[in-house]
Amino acid sequence: MVRPIEKKRGLSEVVSTLILLVVTILLAGVVTYYATNVTTVRTETEEVRVSKAHIWVNSTGAVGAFKVQNLGGKDILFDKIHIRGVEEPWGDVYYYRVPSGTSIEADLNRTSSDGLTGASLTIDGNLYNQSTADIPLISGGEIFVYIAGPDNVQMDDIGTTVSISIFTANAQYITECNVESGTDQ
Repeated sequence: MVRPIEKKRGLSEVVSTLILLVVTILLAGVVTYYATNVTTVRTETEEVRVSKAHIWVNSTGAVGAFKVQNLGGKDILFDKIHIRGVEEPWGDVYYYRVPSGTSIEADLNRTSSDGLTGASLTIDGNLYNQSTADIPLISGGEIFVYIAGPDNVQMDDIGTTVSISIFTANAQYITECNVESGTDQ
């Protein structure tokens, strides 16, 4: 006796394959979206602009100066400052915090390294404080920085390009400037 053929119910091979492909693609999309979201949240919140960079040198020594703006959405902390690859001691760093709501567009004035002494000093009517440790900067804040006597900049360097690097917990910001003569003549 011959048995009648029973119809088996189920998904065809094509439909099963399509379902597996769709599930795999959706899962890959979710993982990519999550990774992109995590990456952009952590990197877009810190944005620093270094501008008005100068290095002046004369027979008494060298002085570095620059302006830093925190354009990002979170506060930052300067861990260290390098000029030409050499870390500057905090005792040689003087800074002025620009008051919130104000902006100073004028360039930084040439200053002698002999004048950068003491716990505080006045340059262009602004009171600069000597740093003793890492420097915090609020979101939207600006500071002007003067550095007394970078050891690795000499009179022979006038006209050459020197890098200024600022380090935070998440990034390193580098700008370059030409070494300028610190004399009036």
